[in-house]
Amino acid sequence: MTKHRWTTPEIRKQAEAILGRMTLEEKAGQMTQYDWGFNPINPDTGLSQREVIADQIEQGLVGSVFNLSGAKESDELQRLVLDKTANGIPLLIGRDIIHGYRTVFPIPLAQASAWNPELAGKTAAASSREGLADGVAWVFAPMIDVTRDPRWGRIAESIGEDPYLASAYAEAWVEGAQTDDGPGSAAASCPKHFAAYGLAEAGRDYNTVDLSDRMLREVILPPFRKAVESGALSIMASFNEINGIPACANRYLLTTILREEWGFEGVVVSDYGALQELIVHGIAANEEEACLLSILAGTDMDMSSGIYVRYLPKLVREGKVPESLVDESVLRILALKIKLGLFERPFVKSREYATDVALPEAHVALARQSGRESIVLLRNERQTLPLRKDVASIAVVGPLAGSTKDPLGCWSFDGRPDDVVSVLEGVRHAVASSTTLHIAQGCEVNSDADSEEGIAEAVAAIAKADVVVLALGEAFDMSGEARCRTDLDLPGNQRKLAEAAAKLGKPVVALLLSGRPLAIPWLADYADAIIQAWHLGVQSGHAIADVLFGDYNPSGRLTATFPRNVGQVPIYYYRKKTGRPPGGVYTSYYIDSTTEPLYPFGYGLSYTTMQYGTIRLAGATIGRQEDLDVSVEVSNVGNRSGEEVVQVYIRDEAASVTQPLKKLVAFRKIRLNAGETQTVFFRIPSSSLAIIDAEMKVTVEPGTFTLWVGPNSSEGESVRFSVEGPADVSVG
Repeated sequence: MTKHRWTTPEIRKQAEAILGRMTLEEKAGQMTQYDWGFNPINPDTGLSQREVIADQIEQGLVGSVFNLSGAKESDELQRLVLDKTANGIPLLIGRDIIHGYRTVFPIPLAQASAWNPELAGKTAAASSREGLADGVAWVFAPMIDVTRDPRWGRIAESIGEDPYLASAYAEAWVEGAQTDDGPGSAAASCPKHFAAYGLAEAGRDYNTVDLSDRMLREVILPPFRKAVESGALSIMASFNEINGIPACANRYLLTTILREEWGFEGVVVSDYGALQELIVHGIAANEEEACLLSILAGTDMDMSSGIYVRYLPKLVREGKVPESLVDESVLRILALKIKLGLFERPFVKSREYATDVALPEAHVALARQSGRESIVLLRNERQTLPLRKDVASIAVVGPLAGSTKDPLGCWSFDGRPDDVVSVLEGVRHAVASSTTLHIAQGCEVNSDADSEEGIAEAVAAIAKADVVVLALGEAFDMSGEARCRTDLDLPGNQRKLAEAAAKLGKPVVALLLSGRPLAIPWLADYADAIIQAWHLGVQSGHAIADVLFGDYNPSGRLTATFPRNVGQVPIYYYRKKTGRPPGGVYTSYYIDSTTEPLYPFGYGLSYTTMQYGTIRLAGATIGRQEDLDVSVEVSNVGNRSGEEVVQVYIRDEAASVTQPLKKLVAFRKIRLNAGETQTVFFRIPSSSLAIIDAEMKVTVEPGTFTLWVGPNSSEGESVRFSVEGPADVSVG
C-alpha cells in the first residue's frame, strides 16, 4: 500500500459521490460502530443487542461492527446492508487481532524482545490474512504505547519502554498488518492508543495521565508519528485523559498534532465506550455534550456507545456542529472502505489462509521462529544450558508445564488450546527416546502462598531426575487489559516450589512464562539457569525446547527493564540526570535497595561469547546537519554460532534542556559463526542527535556527545565526538 498520502483524487471523488446521496442520519450512521459480540437482552423491549444493531443496519445507521464470529456472520451482515439499504455501503468489520488470529504468535512484548521488526511484520501480515478469511478488514493493532511500568497489565501488548524501538516496530507492524492481496482482501491497521495510555498513574488501567508536552513529544508520540508515516489507515484514540482532557475530546492531540502537524488522512476511532466515558471523566454533562466535544476534537467514529447516531443530526440542525465537519469524517470512512476494496468485494472469498480446518503450515513455522527469537536467557551458571537431549532423566515440574491455555497469553480470543504445544510436549518431542520424564504440577499458578499441596509430589519427581525444568509464571489472564498487579513476584506458592526443588541439589532451569517483567531477585539463589519465555503462543513448547536443548542459540534481549522490587517502579534506562546522582548520603538513592535494575533494558545472554572491538567514527567532529558514521568489529569468540543485537546509545553531554543519560539510536541483529568477526556499520542521522529545545523547536545543538556500542544499555565501550555549526540549524 502507498505510504502516508493514500487518499487519491479518484478515491476522494468516489467517496464524495456516495456522500452526496446520504442523509444526515446515514452520515452519523457511518460514524457509528457496534460490538456484535456483546449481546444482552434489554428487559424493557425484550430485544437482544444484535436485533437492535441489525435493525439499525437495515436503516443504514451503522458503519462498522466488530467481534463477529467468522465468515458466515460477516457475509450475512454485508448481505443485509446490500439488500436493505439505499446506498449499499458495506460494513467495515473490525477485530482485536493483537498477536495472531487462530495462529497465535508470541505476545507483542515478547516479539519486541526478538529485536526483529521485520519478523514482527511477517506475523502481523499472517494475522491479517487469517482475519480476512473471516471477513475482518480492520485490525485494532499494533499497540505502540511506550510504557515503563510492569504493574500495568497491558505492558504485555506493548513494545516496551523505548520510543526508538517502538517506532521501528510500529513501522514494520503497520506495513505487515496492512497486507493487500486485492479488492476485498486488504486490511487496515489501527495503531493504539493515542496517546500516553501506557503512562497511567500507578500502573493502573484507565487511570489519569499527566505529563509535559516535552515528554509527550520526546517519548510518547514518535512511534505514532512513525506509524502515520508508514501509511497507517486509522488511529485509535485512548481512554485516558492527558493533562485534564480525555483523548477523544482532545483537539490538541487529534487535530493540531495528528492532522495539522502530521497530515494524517485516516480515520480516528474512539476506544471502546470512550465517548460515554467523557461523562464519567466529568467533562461532559450528558451524552449530547460528549458527542459535541468528540466531533469538534476530531474523533471520526464512535466505538460501541451509539452517541453519534443519536445526537449528531440534532447538533448539526441546531447549528452547533458544522455539517462540513461531519462530511469530512464520513469521507475519511468511505475512503477507507474504498481503499480496502469493500465496495468491489464485500463478501468473504475463499482463500488459503482460512483456519476453520487447520492452521496454515507456513504460519505455524513462523510462530515457532518468532517464539524462539523472543526468548531471553537471563542466567546460565556453569553452562547449565543447553541440556543434552540424551540426558537420562528430566523432571518437568511446575503449574505451567502442561498448560495449553496459558501460553496463548492475553488477547488471544480466536486461539485454541488444542493448537498449543505445551512445555511438557515440547520437551518430550525434543529428547531422546531413552530419556525418562518425571512429571509433577507442584502447585497451582495462583494458589495460597503458604500451601504445601503438590510440593511433596514435585520433590519426589525431582529426586528421580538428573536435571529439573521448572515451568513457572503467570496465567494467561494475569496480564492484558484490566489485569494490573501491585505484586510483581511469582504468584501463589511458586517460590516455595522453587525453593523445594533447589534443596535436592540437582541443576535447576527456571522457565518464566509471563506477560510482564517480574521482580524475582531471589530466583537466582535457587535456579542455575533462568529463561524468560513469556507467553509464546501456539508453538510455545517447541520454541522453548529449541532453546533448552541448543537447537537454537537464544538471541532475545529485554525491551522492558526488570525491577528488583515494586518500590523501584517505574524503572527504565532512558532516565534523566539528576543534580545528585547516587553516591553519597544526600543523593538520589534508596536506603533499603539499590537503584540498579535486576536486568537492564537490552539485556540477554547467549550460549556463545561475543567480543566488541574499538568503536570507530568517520570523524571526531561533524556538522549539525551531517550524519554520523560509526563502525565496530564484533567477534564470536565462543564455540558455537549465534546472534548478537548490537546496540548504539548516545548522550548529549550539555544541552539547553536536560537530556536522558542514554538513548537508543540504532541497533542491528547479526549472526556470526564460531570464530567469525564482522564489522558492523551504522549511519546515525542528524535527527537522532536532535533535541526539543526550550522554545519547543527540534534542533541539533553544538556540543559534545558520548556514544556507546554494546550488548545492552548497561554495558559497552564509549567514544566522544563533537557537533559544530551555526546556532540556527533545526530539523523537521
